[in-house]
Amino acid sequence: MNLEGRKSLVLGAGKSGIASAKFLAERGAIVALHDKKEIAKWSDEARSLKEKYNVGLVDGNLPSWLLDQIDLVVISPGVPTNSIPARYVDRKDGEVIGEVELAYRFLKGRIVGITGSNGKTTTTTLVGELLKDTGIETLVGGNIGTPLLDLTAKATENTWTVAELSSFQLETIKDFRPNVAIATNVTPNHMDRYDFFSDYAAAKHRLFMNQTADDVAILNADDATTASWASGLKANVVMFSVKTELDEGLFLRNRDLVCRANGKEKILTTRDEIFVRGLHNVENVLAGFAAGLACGASPESMRETVRNFKGVEHRIEFVEEIEGVKFYNDSKATSVDATLKALEALSEEEGKIVLILGGRGKNAPYAPLIALIEKKVRALVLIGEDADNIETQLKGAAEIVRADTMQDAVKKCFEAAKTGDSVLLAPACASFDMFNTFEHRGKIFKSGVHSLKSEVKRV
Repeated sequence: MNLEGRKSLVLGAGKSGIASAKFLAERGAIVALHDKKEIAKWSDEARSLKEKYNVGLVDGNLPSWLLDQIDLVVISPGVPTNSIPARYVDRKDGEVIGEVELAYRFLKGRIVGITGSNGKTTTTTLVGELLKDTGIETLVGGNIGTPLLDLTAKATENTWTVAELSSFQLETIKDFRPNVAIATNVTPNHMDRYDFFSDYAAAKHRLFMNQTADDVAILNADDATTASWASGLKANVVMFSVKTELDEGLFLRNRDLVCRANGKEKILTTRDEIFVRGLHNVENVLAGFAAGLACGASPESMRETVRNFKGVEHRIEFVEEIEGVKFYNDSKATSVDATLKALEALSEEEGKIVLILGGRGKNAPYAPLIALIEKKVRALVLIGEDADNIETQLKGAAEIVRADTMQDAVKKCFEAAKTGDSVLLAPACASFDMFNTFEHRGKIFKSGVHSLKSEVKRV
């Protein structure tokens, strides 16, 4: 892909947009970076691109004279693909792609692509460690934090790049082809962006669209949506299940994680050797083993890695115990289904749960939470923009308390809890009403818990 002199527009001045603008400029493209926010509110890194790389900075509404000159648009995941600038350039035969597609055209080696409504970050992290520990040259990036463009300079022909990919990122791929592709599950999410669940699922399905018979597709047999894709793919399909023994594939049998292929079985590990909590994490481990086997990793090495894998920050992460009350941070639970999995993961030994819910809603119903709330939750502490909506839908399932800030929520959770209970942050909402990211939300929660522990000690 020749970028020299190509007139390019990058939509979105966040992490992905900054990486794209820098990458294009370094290769001789003429680049404008756009964001709706005033330039004064952009990050220092974004604003510095003008001086360092001669990138034009544009905020507000884009003038049509500028769009008339553009023949390449690189769109950030947070910008809808039906935005006027993208549609304008596309209709005049310009190219509209995302950062993932741009990176793919320059990325050496092979790719493991991982998507799903839940579990993709844990699975991506785990697959990266499984491959590294068995001696395979490995890079990890994508939606997990490091833009794929930043990995292009490091990748060699021997590299496996493990990429977490969101539905937003997959909307703008064209030629992107992962050698190994995983769909952990597809459940309602981002319904504030998609008109129908089928639209969201279709975006996830794009991960497999360019695969060939030389590639591997790994699908969750227990998820109705992903299971339905198996018969229509060109790649070699490998299924995994925690509910059913499969004739071929990876599955949970009693406490054993088993791989069955060509009439032979091998026990890969056991649930007792998995540190991370919950049946959903057994799914993630099965998917990770399937990917590792497809990439040539040693089963023995992978078993040892799984034994030592402590999970990922902000995913059912134990924070502190204060006077018999345990605090868990699952700020990554940004959907109703993720919150369900977090509630299921905490056993009865953790006592009743005081649950923090709320944030920026995604137009998905909260009603699926009612049965588990009635069974396991002592109280709900609500925060954020969608608190009124959550209270309307969940009223009567448990005691409801309101909090203005995360620090206030932590204190009210501790007041509502009894000795032996657990406090769980699993908000079922996006973070952007009160926080920069879900990571920021989780860090503020943990800070609040640590502050509370200090206060309780002083008393």
